[in-house]
Amino acid sequence: MMRVLSGLALVAVLSGCNVANDAADRLARDQAKAVVNGVVEQRFPGVNAAPVTDCIIDAASAREILTIAGASVSGVTESTVEQVLDIAQRPEAVQCIAGNSMTLFGG
Repeated sequence: MMRVLSGLALVAVLSGCNVANDAADRLARDQAKAVVNGVVEQRFPGVNAAPVTDCIIDAASAREILTIAGASVSGVTESTVEQVLDIAQRPEAVQCIAGNSMTLFGG
């Protein structure tokens, strides 16, 4: 009986960790999206930045998302802009952006 209770307690603790990790991931992605959106708006005026931003975030690694999110606090540097533009050139990002092309110019 104690093993079952211990197992259930472990599952409950791990579930709590997953919830915290999910919240941290969402927060980092939201911060990174704000930075990427600003870069896209600055570099490509007139383009609907939101779908491009989503594609770039989806193509970024977790480490890249954290680095970009950090720029929301420390400020966007040329290095941040280069990182965003590098991610935007990856095949998965390019395919995603092309797939969303109807919405890029308000269409």
